[in-house]
Amino acid sequence: MTRFDHEHEIEVRFRDCDAMGHVNNAVYLTYLEQARIGAWGRIAGSLALPLPMILARAECDYTAPLTLGDRVLVRLGVSAVGRTSFTLDYELLNARTRQVVATARTVQVMYDYEAGKPVPISDELRARLTA
Repeated sequence: MTRFDHEHEIEVRFRDCDAMGHVNNAVYLTYLEQARIGAWGRIAGSLALPLPMILARAECDYTAPLTLGDRVLVRLGVSAVGRTSFTLDYELLNARTRQVVATARTVQVMYDYEAGKPVPISDELRARLTA
């Protein structure tokens, strides 16, 4: 089971909602990104651009709707660390009711943009990811 070490709260905006009045499924990936970038700053100690990673995989299971005026609490933690990649697990909750509205997982690959290829996770970053 993943330990959720990082939390990021986001207010549902009007633009997040679709014609049905709930947050569109694609917007959840933006919520994951916002939480991931916030956590990256705490994990790596830097938000220098470009971030030295790419998103290789994203999956999301939806369990309850969010609507305008809700706040979503995104909790995330590292669940696996490989040679060049690491996996984050997420739990998204309605911040008011604490109901789980979605669970998700992403795989990030450390990436050298100049060389155009994956690179190994440094020992320092590995230690921070597994702490």
